[in-house]
Amino acid sequence: MIGVTTYLEQAQSGVWDLRASFLPKVYLDAVTDAGGIAVLLPPQPVSPAIARTVLASLDGLIVAGGADVDPARYGQEPHPRTGSPRTDRDEWEDALLTEAIATELPFLGICRGAQVLNVALGGTLVQHLPDVVGSERYQPSAAVFGEGEVSVEPGSRLSNVLGDEGGTLPVHYYHHQALDVVADGLTVTARSEDGVIEAVELESVPFGLGVQWHPEENAADRRLFAGLVDAARTHRTRRSIA
Repeated sequence: MIGVTTYLEQAQSGVWDLRASFLPKVYLDAVTDAGGIAVLLPPQPVSPAIARTVLASLDGLIVAGGADVDPARYGQEPHPRTGSPRTDRDEWEDALLTEAIATELPFLGICRGAQVLNVALGGTLVQHLPDVVGSERYQPSAAVFGEGEVSVEPGSRLSNVLGDEGGTLPVHYYHHQALDVVADGLTVTARSEDGVIEAVELESVPFGLGVQWHPEENAADRRLFAGLVDAARTHRTRRSIA
């Protein structure tokens, strides 16, 4: 059972135009293709006790992509290109990740999810990546993914999940922000060709990864999701024995 966080945005369906929880189907396909069962986790009021109760019924967690993290959470004023804060989602996902780390529940952060992980542990973000790299290659235009390669650190958990000893990996990008100061406890395990951090992992837990790219967009490669589901299955077995 893999919980996947969702958007909470204004949406249209038939005659209705209202705030709704939704998530692109590619996330659900990625989980089910890897042998998991996807459970949606929409933003809602949260406390440590609520987060604990939610995760107690799950075997793994995916923090999905989406809106920019509120820069106030890492002590900065918003850049002109930073999106309006979604404080309900920030609080919800921060609480879920904090509890997942405390209970060693396997988790995968995707794009925004990797950023939430870094901020939750005390790191910061580059608020507008084109200011640093000088191009829009990581988010070419609205609803268009950039394509490139990342270099994966040999011997990392990420390389083990991919079944490689490091090397390069073709990926789909869609982010205008990125990790800046990396939080204590996180290790950088992949970078793009111009040095942008594209993956981190938390060494203090059995399975805790954050990737800046969008693996759900590559239906031919489900290795990251298979790795999460395998870790979730192990976690479920260990918890049932305990």
